[in-house]
Amino acid sequence: MNTRKYSSKQEKRVAKDIGGKVTSNSGATRFYKGDISTDSMLIECKTKTTTSKSVSIKKEWLDKLKEERFAMGKSYSSLAFDFGDGEDYFIIDKKLMQILIEKLEEN
Repeated sequence: MNTRKYSSKQEKRVAKDIGGKVTSNSGATRFYKGDISTDSMLIECKTKTTTSKSVSIKKEWLDKLKEERFAMGKSYSSLAFDFGDGEDYFIIDKKLMQILIEKLEEN
């Protein structure tokens, strides 16, 4: 399976799990960026093609995602990644983490 197929599989899985929509030709158009979007969030997906015990996260990915989020008028963004095992993890910024904690503590 080529890299694009692994990526597509992850994007579909994450979109289904969070109720988002996969962006067609993500990153290839001027107006639609990121891999998945919801009404308020833009998500970029990164996946390994083989099972791994580590993943290197590049700051440039987060910086680019922040710019794309702003350009698309989204309030939040997240970087989704997996270790090649089909289990997804999400990186969020401090602002979104604070909101998450507030919501969790309300319950």
